[in-house]
Amino acid sequence: MKLQHLLFASMVCFATEISYSQIGRDTPIFAALKKADSLLFDQGFNQCNFRALKKVLHEDLEFFHDQNGVQNSEQFYQAFSQSICSNKNFKPIRKVFEETLQVYELKNEGEVYGAIQTGQHVFYIKEPNKALYATEQARFTHTWLLENGIWKLKKILSYEHSPPEAEYGPKFDAEYVHKLFDMDAQIEDLLRKHKIPSIAIGYIKDGTLQQLRTFGVQKKGVPVSSKSIYKVASLTKPIVALVVLKLIEEGEWNLDEPLATYHVDEDIAKSQYLDKLTTRHILSHQSGFPNWRYLTADKKLSFQFAPGTQWQYSGEGFEYLRKAIEKKLKRPFEDIARETLFEPLGMHNTYFNWKGTLDDQVYAVEHDENGDPIPFEKYTHTNAAANLMTTAEEYAKFMAHILNGSGLSEKLYDEFFRTQSHEKSGIDWGLGMQLLPELPNNEVAFMHTGGDYGTKTIAIGLKNSKQGLVLFSNSENGMVLWQKIISEYFGETGKEIVRRNLE
Repeated sequence: MKLQHLLFASMVCFATEISYSQIGRDTPIFAALKKADSLLFDQGFNQCNFRALKKVLHEDLEFFHDQNGVQNSEQFYQAFSQSICSNKNFKPIRKVFEETLQVYELKNEGEVYGAIQTGQHVFYIKEPNKALYATEQARFTHTWLLENGIWKLKKILSYEHSPPEAEYGPKFDAEYVHKLFDMDAQIEDLLRKHKIPSIAIGYIKDGTLQQLRTFGVQKKGVPVSSKSIYKVASLTKPIVALVVLKLIEEGEWNLDEPLATYHVDEDIAKSQYLDKLTTRHILSHQSGFPNWRYLTADKKLSFQFAPGTQWQYSGEGFEYLRKAIEKKLKRPFEDIARETLFEPLGMHNTYFNWKGTLDDQVYAVEHDENGDPIPFEKYTHTNAAANLMTTAEEYAKFMAHILNGSGLSEKLYDEFFRTQSHEKSGIDWGLGMQLLPELPNNEVAFMHTGGDYGTKTIAIGLKNSKQGLVLFSNSENGMVLWQKIISEYFGETGKEIVRRNLE
C-alpha cells in the first residue's frame, strides 16, 4: 500500500513538473522554434527549398515514422527528393494547427541546450487546377538542439497518422483542432480570427434546455447575453408550421383542404392547379411555387409544377398560407402565434416584426464578412417565411417543445415526422422541417437553417435521444463554426448531419 502511495506521488510530481515546463507562446524560444518550423515545412517541405532544410536539419538527424520506419539524415534527404519533390503535378503540402504547438525547454545546469516541440498537422495534395485536398493528419514531436546560437532539428517523431476530418471549404472550416469549449478565452480569439461578432448556443438534453452559452458582442461595445435578440431568417418557418399544426389540432384548420377556399392570389387566379394546393404541400415544400416571385423573370407568382409532385423550397408558399389563415380566422397571424405558442412556452421575447415592445438595445446587429455592422431594416409587417426575431434561449424552448410532443395528438405528431417529400439523398421533409433518418446511434434528426446577409442560424433536434442544438450568429461568417460545434455536441451523429447537408 505504501509503495502504491509512493508511485502515485511520484506520478503526480512528474505530471506537475511537465505541466509547468511548457514555455509561453510569447517567449523568444517559442517564436524561434515556430520560425524554424516554418523554414522546415513552409519553405522546405511545401516549396522544396533544400537550402532552407539544411539550415534547420541536424547533420545527425533521426527520423522515426509510425508507418515508414526509421531514417537517418541521408535517407531522409533521399526520400524527400523522391517522394515529396519529384512531381510538381502531385505535390504534398503540410499545414500546422498553430494552436497545438507546445514547447518544453531542455536545460543542463540551468543553461538551455535544446527544446522539445510538439503539435498536430495535416497533409494535403496540390494538383493543377484543383483545390487542395487533405489526405491525412498526424502528431509530431521534434527534438531541437541549440548549437552556436542556431536551432537544429535532431530528432523527428511522426505518429498517429489517420484520415483527416472532412472538409467542406473555408465557409465551414474553423481551422481549430482543439475541442472548442475546453477554454472559453480561446473561443473569443476564434471569433475575432474569423471576424464573427457573436455566437449564441442553446443545448437541449433529455428534452430540456441544459446549457445556454453566449460569446462575443451584439454590436461594438455591447456584450451578447442570453437576452440578445437575433433575426433568425428562415427559422421562422418551423415556428409557423407548428402554429398551423396547433390550429389543425384545435379543429380550426385542415391539413388537406384547398387553400383557394380562403385565399387566391391574383397572379394564379386562372391556374389549373389553383384548387389542388393544400397546407400539406406548403409545409413540405411541394407547393410548386418559386422561392420568391421577385426572383423570377416576370416578378409574378406562378405554379412551376403541379402541387404535390416534387420538392422545391418556397418562402412564397408560407406567405400564401399565412394570408389564407388570416382571412379565415380574421386575426393577424402574430396574434394567433402569441396565443397558441409564444405565451404558453414563455417566449416573451419573440417577435414577427418591430411593431411590438421589442427593444433595439438588445438586438444583435447583423455584420458582413469583414466584421462590419450592416444597416438593418425594422420590418413592421409579418412574413411567415422570414424575419422572426428571438433569443437562442427561446428558440431552444421551442425545439424542446417539439421533442416533448409539441402538445399535439399522437397521430398529428407522427404526421409531423412522417416523410412528406424528398430533397436529396439522406434528407427528406416532414411538415415544416428537414428530416434526416437512419443516422448513427439509431437517430432521426429534424432541423432547419436560416440565413440572410449578416445572420446565420441553425436548429437541430435528435428525436430518439431528445437532444437539441440551437446556434445563432450575427455574422455572414457564422457558418464557419457550425461543423465543429455540431460534431462536438453530437459526435458521429453530428458529423453525419453535417456531411449530408454539405456534400
